[in-house]
Amino acid sequence: MKSAADLRIPFSWAERYAVLLEKCLYIPGFYPHHEKWSALPWNDPAIFGKAGDKVVIEYCSGNGQWICEKARQNPSIHWVAVEKRFDRARKIWGRMQREALSNLFVVCGDGTIFTRHYAPTDSVDEIFVNFPDPWPKRRHAVNRIVQKQFMKDLTRIVRKGGRATLVTDDEVYRDQMAFEVAQSAAWKRESMTTEWPDYGDSWFANLWTQKGKTIYYQRYAHV
Repeated sequence: MKSAADLRIPFSWAERYAVLLEKCLYIPGFYPHHEKWSALPWNDPAIFGKAGDKVVIEYCSGNGQWICEKARQNPSIHWVAVEKRFDRARKIWGRMQREALSNLFVVCGDGTIFTRHYAPTDSVDEIFVNFPDPWPKRRHAVNRIVQKQFMKDLTRIVRKGGRATLVTDDEVYRDQMAFEVAQSAAWKRESMTTEWPDYGDSWFANLWTQKGKTIYYQRYAHV
């Protein structure tokens, strides 16, 4: 049985390139040649290998607790975990191997770059952005994933009638999320709540709940 340690980058930083590594797409940082790739076909044997009822993407997957549990509970759905940090993505991959989650695929890379260059058009049924880094300093806010361009890219990849759920514990980021989505006529807000009992657990959800923070859930439909 493979462990997280078995997922290794097969080249040096100077030689870096985007590569599929045993059901993990690795997109290195500061890599300028995304045009060398065409959009990923979900039915590629290196990804899922077959058609599924749905394709669901989670951005900011952390150590994978939330998405691995969802994949286990919903074996007919294809789940895609997108995590920028390699150490965390490797943990997700290791858990995927241990639990034999054939309906899970891992992307190690920047979520905005993956969405813009690698995700197929009209191929995703639902996306979740779970506890993205709020980048609280004003000068760093440009690094937040939920921005105008990201929502434009989601409009391309999410099918009409699909859903987007954005989750944060940060009030400022909550408001920015709502503002950015509202700029697009392609998305209609269905709900904004602080209660979602069966949403699922994650390391960050448990951490912020224990610290007494409020969790904000925003749900949108692609119209």
